[in-house]
Amino acid sequence: MMHEQIWQVPAIVPLIATIAAALFGYLLGSIPFGLVLTRLAGLGDIRQIGSGNIGATNVLRTGRKGLALATLLLDGGKGAIAVGLAWWGLGHDTVPVAGFAAVLGHNFPVWLRFKGGKGVATTFGTLMAASWPVGLACCAAWLVTAALFRYSSLSALVGLALSPAFALVFAGPDYAAMAAGLAVMGFYRHKANIVRLIRGEEPRIGGKKSGESPS
Repeated sequence: MMHEQIWQVPAIVPLIATIAAALFGYLLGSIPFGLVLTRLAGLGDIRQIGSGNIGATNVLRTGRKGLALATLLLDGGKGAIAVGLAWWGLGHDTVPVAGFAAVLGHNFPVWLRFKGGKGVATTFGTLMAASWPVGLACCAAWLVTAALFRYSSLSALVGLALSPAFALVFAGPDYAAMAAGLAVMGFYRHKANIVRLIRGEEPRIGGKKSGESPS
Protein backbone atom coordinates (compact mmCIF):
# COMPACT_ATOMS: atom_id res chain seq x y z
CA MET A 1 0.00 0.00 0.00
CA MET A 2 1.37 3.34 -1.03
CA HIS A 3 1.29 6.22 1.38
CA GLU A 4 0.94 9.82 0.34
CA GLN A 5 4.05 11.81 1.01
CA ILE A 6 3.26 15.10 2.68
CA TRP A 7 5.87 17.78 2.01
CA GLN A 8 7.00 19.50 5.16
CA VAL A 9 8.70 22.86 5.43
CA PRO A 10 12.34 22.30 6.38
CA ALA A 11 13.17 23.55 9.86
CA ILE A 12 15.77 25.94 8.44
CA VAL A 13 13.13 27.96 6.53
CA PRO A 14 11.38 29.45 9.60
CA LEU A 15 14.81 30.19 11.08
CA ILE A 16 15.88 32.07 7.96
CA ALA A 17 12.60 34.00 7.95
CA THR A 18 13.09 34.96 11.59
CA ILE A 19 16.65 36.14 10.98
CA ALA A 20 15.52 38.11 7.92
CA ALA A 21 12.74 39.76 9.94
CA ALA A 22 15.19 40.73 12.66
CA LEU A 23 17.70 42.18 10.19
CA PHE A 24 15.36 44.27 8.06
CA GLY A 25 13.38 45.32 11.14
CA TYR A 26 16.53 46.59 12.84
CA LEU A 27 17.87 48.33 9.72
CA LEU A 28 14.54 50.02 9.03
CA GLY A 29 14.16 51.08 12.65
CA SER A 30 17.68 52.45 12.76
CA ILE A 31 16.96 55.19 10.20
CA PRO A 32 17.34 58.39 12.31
CA PHE A 33 14.58 60.46 10.75
CA GLY A 34 14.86 63.23 13.33
CA LEU A 35 18.53 63.71 12.51
CA VAL A 36 18.00 63.46 8.75
CA LEU A 37 15.10 65.93 8.67
CA THR A 38 16.75 68.55 10.85
CA ARG A 39 19.90 68.43 8.75
CA LEU A 40 17.92 68.70 5.52
CA ALA A 41 16.10 71.69 7.02
CA GLY A 42 19.42 73.38 7.75
CA LEU A 43 19.03 73.16 11.52
CA GLY A 44 22.25 71.27 12.15
CA ASP A 45 22.72 68.18 14.29
CA ILE A 46 19.68 67.49 16.49
CA ARG A 47 22.01 65.68 18.89
CA GLN A 48 23.51 69.07 19.74
CA ILE A 49 20.10 70.61 20.51
CA GLY A 50 18.02 70.35 23.69
CA SER A 51 18.20 66.89 25.22
CA GLY A 52 20.32 65.54 22.37
CA ASN A 53 17.61 62.99 21.58
CA ILE A 54 16.82 62.18 17.94
CA GLY A 55 13.07 61.86 18.53
CA ALA A 56 10.11 64.09 17.72
CA THR A 57 9.96 65.89 21.06
CA ASN A 58 13.50 67.13 20.77
CA VAL A 59 12.90 68.13 17.15
CA LEU A 60 10.02 70.23 18.48
CA ARG A 61 12.56 72.18 20.51
CA THR A 62 13.83 73.64 17.26
CA GLY A 63 10.51 75.46 16.95
CA ARG A 64 9.57 73.60 13.77
CA LYS A 65 6.25 71.93 14.59
CA GLY A 66 5.83 70.54 11.08
CA LEU A 67 9.26 68.95 11.24
CA ALA A 68 8.47 67.43 14.64
CA LEU A 69 5.20 66.02 13.32
CA ALA A 70 6.98 64.54 10.31
CA THR A 71 9.54 62.94 12.64
CA LEU A 72 6.77 61.50 14.81
CA LEU A 73 4.95 60.02 11.83
CA LEU A 74 8.09 58.62 10.22
CA ASP A 75 9.35 57.12 13.49
CA GLY A 76 5.98 55.49 14.05
CA GLY A 77 5.74 54.52 10.40
CA LYS A 78 9.00 52.60 10.32
CA GLY A 79 7.72 50.32 13.07
CA ALA A 80 4.45 49.83 11.20
CA ILE A 81 6.24 49.14 7.91
CA ALA A 82 8.54 46.59 9.53
CA VAL A 83 5.51 44.74 10.86
CA GLY A 84 3.68 44.96 7.53
CA LEU A 85 6.62 43.67 5.52
CA ALA A 86 7.09 40.78 7.93
CA TRP A 87 3.40 39.88 7.80
CA TRP A 88 3.11 39.92 4.02
CA GLY A 89 6.58 38.73 3.10
CA LEU A 90 7.70 36.30 5.78
CA GLY A 91 4.60 35.17 7.65
CA HIS A 92 2.72 36.35 10.71
CA ASP A 93 4.99 34.35 13.04
CA THR A 94 7.81 36.79 12.29
CA VAL A 95 5.81 39.92 13.17
CA PRO A 96 6.88 40.09 16.85
CA VAL A 97 10.52 39.68 15.85
CA ALA A 98 10.37 42.41 13.20
CA GLY A 99 8.50 44.77 15.50
CA PHE A 100 10.89 44.34 18.39
CA ALA A 101 13.89 44.69 16.07
CA ALA A 102 12.53 47.95 14.62
CA VAL A 103 12.30 49.55 18.06
CA LEU A 104 15.71 48.15 18.97
CA GLY A 105 17.10 49.78 15.84
CA HIS A 106 15.55 53.14 16.74
CA ASN A 107 16.86 53.03 20.28
CA PHE A 108 20.31 51.68 19.45
CA PRO A 109 21.14 52.54 15.81
CA VAL A 110 24.48 51.24 14.61
CA TRP A 111 24.94 54.37 12.45
CA LEU A 112 24.90 56.62 15.55
CA ARG A 113 27.13 54.45 17.73
CA PHE A 114 24.02 52.88 19.30
CA LYS A 115 22.83 56.22 20.73
CA GLY A 116 19.26 56.65 19.53
CA GLY A 117 15.84 57.66 20.76
CA LYS A 118 13.49 56.29 23.38
CA GLY A 119 11.28 54.36 21.00
CA VAL A 120 7.81 55.47 22.07
CA ALA A 121 6.58 56.52 18.62
CA THR A 122 8.16 53.48 16.98
CA THR A 123 6.71 51.19 19.65
CA PHE A 124 3.20 52.59 19.25
CA GLY A 125 3.50 52.38 15.45
CA THR A 126 4.62 48.78 15.76
CA LEU A 127 1.74 47.88 18.05
CA MET A 128 -0.79 49.70 15.87
CA ALA A 129 0.28 47.72 12.80
CA ALA A 130 0.57 44.41 14.64
CA SER A 131 -2.88 44.75 16.21
CA TRP A 132 -4.77 48.01 15.85
CA PRO A 133 -6.89 47.49 19.00
CA VAL A 134 -3.66 47.20 21.01
CA GLY A 135 -2.23 50.30 19.38
CA LEU A 136 -5.40 52.31 19.95
CA ALA A 137 -5.61 51.19 23.58
CA CYS A 138 -2.01 52.28 24.20
CA CYS A 139 -2.62 55.64 22.53
CA ALA A 140 -5.76 56.10 24.62
CA ALA A 141 -3.77 55.33 27.78
CA TRP A 142 -1.20 57.93 26.72
CA LEU A 143 -3.87 60.58 26.07
CA VAL A 144 -5.75 59.98 29.33
CA THR A 145 -2.57 60.07 31.40
CA ALA A 146 -1.36 63.20 29.61
CA ALA A 147 -4.70 64.93 30.18
CA LEU A 148 -4.69 64.07 33.88
CA PHE A 149 -1.05 64.63 34.83
CA ARG A 150 0.52 66.65 31.99
CA TYR A 151 3.68 64.56 31.88
CA SER A 152 4.67 63.26 28.45
CA SER A 153 7.14 60.74 29.85
CA LEU A 154 4.66 59.40 32.42
CA SER A 155 2.06 59.03 29.69
CA ALA A 156 4.50 57.02 27.61
CA LEU A 157 5.42 54.83 30.57
CA VAL A 158 1.77 54.10 31.36
CA GLY A 159 1.08 53.17 27.75
CA LEU A 160 4.14 50.92 27.68
CA ALA A 161 3.28 49.28 31.01
CA LEU A 162 -0.26 48.45 29.90
CA SER A 163 0.70 47.25 26.42
CA PRO A 164 1.41 43.59 27.38
CA ALA A 165 -2.03 43.28 28.99
CA PHE A 166 -3.71 44.89 25.98
CA ALA A 167 -1.79 42.58 23.65
CA LEU A 168 -2.69 39.49 25.65
CA VAL A 169 -6.39 40.38 25.47
CA PHE A 170 -6.56 41.51 21.85
CA ALA A 171 -3.71 39.72 20.06
CA GLY A 172 -2.45 36.67 21.95
CA PRO A 173 0.62 35.54 23.91
CA ASP A 174 3.22 36.03 21.14
CA TYR A 175 2.28 39.66 20.75
CA ALA A 176 2.07 40.08 24.52
CA ALA A 177 5.66 38.81 24.77
CA MET A 178 6.73 41.35 22.15
CA ALA A 179 4.92 44.13 23.99
CA ALA A 180 6.53 43.10 27.28
CA GLY A 181 9.97 43.23 25.69
CA LEU A 182 9.23 46.65 24.21
CA ALA A 183 7.98 47.88 27.58
CA VAL A 184 11.16 46.76 29.35
CA MET A 185 13.28 48.46 26.70
CA GLY A 186 11.15 51.60 26.90
CA PHE A 187 11.44 51.81 30.68
CA TYR A 188 15.20 51.39 30.40
CA ARG A 189 15.41 54.25 27.91
CA HIS A 190 13.29 56.42 30.23
CA LYS A 191 15.34 55.80 33.36
CA ALA A 192 16.40 59.46 33.63
CA ASN A 193 12.77 60.55 33.24
CA ILE A 194 11.72 58.14 35.97
CA VAL A 195 14.27 59.63 38.36
CA ARG A 196 13.01 63.15 37.58
CA LEU A 197 9.40 62.06 38.06
CA ILE A 198 10.22 60.64 41.48
CA ARG A 199 12.03 63.84 42.44
CA GLY A 200 9.25 66.04 41.09
CA GLU A 201 11.64 67.61 38.58
CA GLU A 202 10.15 66.33 35.32
CA PRO A 203 8.85 69.14 33.05
CA ARG A 204 5.13 69.09 32.31
CA ILE A 205 3.54 69.30 28.89
CA GLY A 206 3.15 72.94 27.98
CA GLY A 207 5.80 74.06 30.45
CA LYS A 208 8.90 76.02 29.62
CA LYS A 209 10.64 72.80 28.66
CA SER A 210 9.07 69.83 26.97
CA GLY A 211 9.34 66.30 28.25
CA GLU A 212 11.36 63.82 26.25
CA SER A 213 8.67 61.48 24.99
CA PRO A 214 7.53 60.32 22.56
CA SER A 215 10.67 59.76 20.58
